Amino acid sequence: MAESRPAPLWQNVAMPKPAFSAAGLRRALVIKLRHHGDVLLAAPVISALKHHAPQCEVDALVYADTAPMLEGHPALSRLHLIDRHWKRQGLGRQSAAELKLISALRARHYDLIVHLSVHTRGAWLVRLLRPRWSVAPRFRPGFWAKSFTHLYPAQSHPDRHTVDTNLDSLRALGIEPTPEDMRVILVPGAAAEAKVDALLAEHDLSPGGFVHIHPASRWAFKCWPADRVAALCDALAAKGLPIVLSSAPDADEKALIAAVQAARGKFAVPPAPTVDFSGQLTLKELAALAARARLFVGVDSAPMHIAAAMGTPTVGIFGPSGDREWGPWDNDGGARHRVVASLAHPCRPCGRAGCEDSKVSDCLVTLPVAQVLAACEQLLAIPPTPCPGQGATMVRRVAAPDHDGPALGRPDGGAS
Repeated sequence: MAESRPAPLWQNVAMPKPAFSAAGLRRALVIKLRHHGDVLLAAPVISALKHHAPQCEVDALVYADTAPMLEGHPALSRLHLIDRHWKRQGLGRQSAAELKLISALRARHYDLIVHLSVHTRGAWLVRLLRPRWSVAPRFRPGFWAKSFTHLYPAQSHPDRHTVDTNLDSLRALGIEPTPEDMRVILVPGAAAEAKVDALLAEHDLSPGGFVHIHPASRWAFKCWPADRVAALCDALAAKGLPIVLSSAPDADEKALIAAVQAARGKFAVPPAPTVDFSGQLTLKELAALAARARLFVGVDSAPMHIAAAMGTPTVGIFGPSGDREWGPWDNDGGARHRVVASLAHPCRPCGRAGCEDSKVSDCLVTLPVAQVLAACEQLLAIPPTPCPGQGATMVRRVAAPDHDGPALGRPDGGAS
């Protein structure tokens, strides 16, 4: 009698669907091949898996540049990395790197793969690694759908936060996350903490005694105009609050900070100092800085998600991207964050790169300083946590259940 052999990887053979058992998990792999903010917002999946299967070793596979978002996560066993630069190193070196990765993944003998995007690599990895269970977004029939044992409704939903959508992958397996599982965890690490403490001491700033403003994104259509950011800085400084500015090392982002600084003082002479850290901090150091701020203000970008994860009261300024899907995720039930966005533009959130893809978003260009300031004032009344309007605009409380040196935004409205 002929020996039964597995079907070739390229064949559209439906994967078996054995009954899932968390108790039967030994090792699981969570795949998130997206940008910085997306990877950070996938962290609760790791926490929930470890909580419901404490005997399981939970690994993750991400792009190398996004690794700081998960490094140090208390529930993570191993972090596997894909370097986006492999493809620039020639076919031989790229193939060697890919084979080394596959070998490392095979050596782990995963029982479960949780794929949190529609990247085709996920389907091929499931066919190569052959876990007992696998789950991914419902994307397309045929090869994709038949690669996984379980599918969940969608990769994203405009009225549902990305954290909840990611956790739907586990709900499809029968795992219901607890409120504690749903926390977004980011660990800056001792080195980042020490550097930021030294920087604050150098500038005579105390934890909880300054406002951290990160107005930049690599996507200009997500940014509030420099003169309005300057006016907000002046208004907050007039209240005696020191201002700390930050950005990525990108030349355009640093130019925005320079423009903000050049526009300062036109509306009021600020009595409190301003410190410019633009281009000087790693993502881990940015997290440590945000954790020590009394308030964080930023646009739709990874630093906004980082600040929210650190428990810092956060004002998120949104234009064409969807705030319900990508707003600051509140680990404490919705009280610590605000979203400010236009209500005079029924076309938002359009998800486009500015009006008619012009790279300029009218819903941001016209957003009044007073409305952002009002949101800041609301959150400044909330006591800081220990370290680790109406009319034309809205100031909305973001509730948790309602719902890629770094690139800090992307045109599809996702987190960078």
